[in-house]
Amino acid sequence: MSLNHRYDFVLLFDVKDGNPNGDPDAGNLPRLDAETGHGLVTDVCLKRKVRNFVGLSHGEQPPYEIYVKEKAVLNKQHERAYVAIGKADLLKGDDKKRKGGDAVDEARQWMCKNFYDVRAFGAVMALGVNCGQVRGPVQLTFARSISPVVALEHSITRMAVATEAEAEKQGGDNRTMGRKFTVPYGLYRAHGFVSAHLANQTGFSEEDLALLWSSLVNMFDHDRSAARGEMSTRGLYVFKHEGQLGDAPAHSLFDLIEAKQNDPTVAARAFSDFTVSAPAAGPLAGFPRVTLERIVG
Repeated sequence: MSLNHRYDFVLLFDVKDGNPNGDPDAGNLPRLDAETGHGLVTDVCLKRKVRNFVGLSHGEQPPYEIYVKEKAVLNKQHERAYVAIGKADLLKGDDKKRKGGDAVDEARQWMCKNFYDVRAFGAVMALGVNCGQVRGPVQLTFARSISPVVALEHSITRMAVATEAEAEKQGGDNRTMGRKFTVPYGLYRAHGFVSAHLANQTGFSEEDLALLWSSLVNMFDHDRSAARGEMSTRGLYVFKHEGQLGDAPAHSLFDLIEAKQNDPTVAARAFSDFTVSAPAAGPLAGFPRVTLERIVG
């Protein structure tokens, strides 16, 4: 089943006393816009959480397998495609680089059919075993906090050491010191897009779309960790266009969703410190061929 409508959406989520997306090149500090102090969460981070939820909810079974996941060997997945389409002989030989020949398109279609994240987000699969390249219909922007956030550094202690040598060095005290970084509170906003034309190329269906909305709503509830504190989806506003090409510019629709801190002079520490305004669900005034679906918010 194909998509007959274009979709644009606004995702609001928050973090309390946690690190929503640490930067490994900065000692795992929360990502910040150095000029404005606004917090950032990468699109890759958000897609990872969607992948995790889909894999968890469907048991990593086709057609909901996940291509990019922990410890995955991507070329092994590509080899599966050629075996499944009966073209494993094209992979014979010591040099598998760019193997596939005329079967690449067929292998790519198999990958789209079996892996949710390939048909949703796309993938570059022209690796050692060539399954081509897929441009995904679902795209997300970086998330940016509504107000500037502060990154706090905390000293933490583990009442144990890793080796006997460390214990002897400490005379039996057996303590290991560490650091932990948190954002006291931040409300983040990301924008997303679903292209009907690209969906029809990858096989991304109405069922896949419903799973995407469910993932964006529930993904934080299944991604708890000591590092991330409390994270929750606070708003998901979906703009549904009548046509496949769309019936209004995305930026004009995004401007209809407004999130503001009630008192910018006081440090925000809860979602109640913000006000989110949005049109009522249904056809939009000024954009009669666009419907707002307020899934959360």
